[in-house]
Amino acid sequence: MNSPLTIEPVFHIGPVPITSPVLVTWALMALIGGFAFLATRRLQIVPSKTQASLEALVSAIDTQISDTMQVDPSPYRALVGTIFIYVLFANWSSLVPGIEPPTAHIETDAALALIVFGATIAYGIATQGLIGYLRTFAEPTWVMIPLNIVEQITRTFSLIVRLFGNIMSGVFVVGIVLSLAGLLVPIPLMALDLLTGAVQAYIFAVLATVFIGAAVGERRKTTRETTQTERKTP
Repeated sequence: MNSPLTIEPVFHIGPVPITSPVLVTWALMALIGGFAFLATRRLQIVPSKTQASLEALVSAIDTQISDTMQVDPSPYRALVGTIFIYVLFANWSSLVPGIEPPTAHIETDAALALIVFGATIAYGIATQGLIGYLRTFAEPTWVMIPLNIVEQITRTFSLIVRLFGNIMSGVFVVGIVLSLAGLLVPIPLMALDLLTGAVQAYIFAVLATVFIGAAVGERRKTTRETTQTERKTP
């Protein structure tokens, strides 16, 4: 097994190296996108089993967003849902012989964390405006500005390290046991790896929701207080 910190390119497109995590990611994108297209092209009022399963998944994502952020989930559904589904299947790709999951490589995890970091800023500015968002760094007092900036950076690193460490360790453990004990013995570990992959995908998506919710939280608080004031005003 190669080190997850050093990846040899499979081929090049011009000057751009294409590595195995990129190829696996492209394959996952094609499979997930193709399945979504085929499953949703003929939606019915009385849903089929596939449609009912997808509706249950969307409902679960909406419920998680609503419970975490206390807002209408529709503006955040696509991002949070896509992150969860991609990370889930990327983690589970380790069960395919000869495939290393993209999330066991720090470059993929860094890209996912940067997407969450950028989305946090974008949603914060869209909800509160640029000045309003920048003011949140001075809360509760301007002395906290450096610490609040550091917090933004460190929680992005925490996303990278958490996902990378858990998935990489699982791949290494299964690979080592497989090389020492043969084909059948690691099956319980592979089942545990399956569970770990699902849990890590859920945690990553929930943390992304929490970070975005924190960025739009002050606006939500202001809106709620304004609504309550209007209701009390005769």
